Amino acid sequence: MLERRLITAESVTEGHPDKVCDQISDAILDDLIAQDPRSHVAVETSAATGLFFIFGEVSSQGYVDIQQQVRSVLRRIGYTSSQIGLDADSCGVTVAISEQSPEINQGVDKLTVTEESVATREERYEAQGAGDQGVMFGYACDETDALMPLPIYLAHRLAHRLAQVRKEGIVPHLRPDGKTQVTIEYDTNERPQRVDTVLISTQHDPDIDQKWLEKQLTQQVIDPVLAEVCGSTVAHEDYRLLVNPTGSFILGGPAADAGLTGRKIIVDTYGGAAHHGGGAFSGKDPTKVDRSAAYAARWVAKNIVAAGLARKVEVQVAYAIGMADPVSVNVETYGTEQGVSREQIQEAVRQVFDLRPAAIIDELDLLRPIYAKTAAYGHFGRDDPDFAWERTNKVNELKAVVNA
Repeated sequence: MLERRLITAESVTEGHPDKVCDQISDAILDDLIAQDPRSHVAVETSAATGLFFIFGEVSSQGYVDIQQQVRSVLRRIGYTSSQIGLDADSCGVTVAISEQSPEINQGVDKLTVTEESVATREERYEAQGAGDQGVMFGYACDETDALMPLPIYLAHRLAHRLAQVRKEGIVPHLRPDGKTQVTIEYDTNERPQRVDTVLISTQHDPDIDQKWLEKQLTQQVIDPVLAEVCGSTVAHEDYRLLVNPTGSFILGGPAADAGLTGRKIIVDTYGGAAHHGGGAFSGKDPTKVDRSAAYAARWVAKNIVAAGLARKVEVQVAYAIGMADPVSVNVETYGTEQGVSREQIQEAVRQVFDLRPAAIIDELDLLRPIYAKTAAYGHFGRDDPDFAWERTNKVNELKAVVNA
């Protein structure tokens, strides 16, 4: 019999240096897609003390004032003074962006704009190959209403609330950088039973009393989130609390730690509860299957769990550059399937979901400027109508196939 075990996941606030870079890259992507939905974008951002370097490849009819975008993102986050380590209006911005490789482009855009306008849907789907090879994963489980693992879901909610109380002045003296971490105790049936540990590290003004800060965070951040998410299902009254374990956190953001796009991929996905294929999301347009296929895999997994076919599901999909059809699709249910076999579920997925890149883009309506808001607090498990991959609109079709 399995012993009770502890599982931990972390999140970071939008002021974390890596997340700052993710948000800048996705803000640039959004600006380009808003002007030209056919934009091909692969933009990276790196950050150090007072300096941002924006680099990558872009093919687009749009134009972005990158300096303005960088400064706008920093202001929105709250980096507006050198006293907290970063001033949006005085930091340096260096840009090195070139055009997308024609060898990559020829595998993605096999039809001209004119040809695409008269092509059938099937012709378009066959003509658009994957922008690169790769393996992507999607995951869902019934631990929360959002069908996300409880540790990462709670960590994100705490991080989001931490930023909210800072911006609204509910808890004064906070600064933008911060991290959260949650440990959940699971029983022998692998069901969450108890919140074991909550950790919050938050940047703050000098000379703040740490006991005062701990009390404020407990009352305004932790306890309200735990009560809302855990309810009467998961015990959360007697947890271990850690706040700023080093004793203080005054210097934060890029002044304390260099940042880079795509360095928080486990925070972006499932907190380690599922595999990750290796590709990051931010700064990439949806022809890059690193992003669009990972969203589609989550969509598939969530619909399987929402349909009651399994309690826990991981979907793996893989592509070859320039080819439309996936080279493989695999569904793992960990023995949690309910009334059907794993093979039946996998066959239903093949019949219900078209996982060719152009089909994914159409089904999830991905040629929209929706990406900047994905770049903090997780790409999955959020109640936002623009996050089409969170919809459970294929439940009835899956049920019909497995019951046929």
